Amino acid sequence: MSSSIVILDESNFEEHILHSSLPALVDLWAPWCAPCRMVAPIIEELAEAYQGKAVVGKLNVDENHAIASRYGVTSIPTLIFFHNGEVTEQLIGVPAGNAKRIIEDKLKDMME
Repeated sequence: MSSSIVILDESNFEEHILHSSLPALVDLWAPWCAPCRMVAPIIEELAEAYQGKAVVGKLNVDENHAIASRYGVTSIPTLIFFHNGEVTEQLIGVPAGNAKRIIEDKLKDMME
């Protein structure tokens, strides 16, 4: 896993995501989830590409039920985009078509 990805949990979610001055993308996933494994390389690539410009984090929903529940996550993978501590968009599942482009476009939109 990329060192640019922040591994999130109950103890650091607020600091890294809600209090970040940078836009943030959180990948909510679980180890047993096949679609989550499909989106993982895209998340890793974006974390490298946007290091210093955006926070990219992964949150294991099996280990962090409270956060998943707080954001109404019922299916995974779920990608939540945050700006100034607020949710700006949520994608559920792997986007059809060019998943990387779709996810990256949403990340870029927050930087404008």
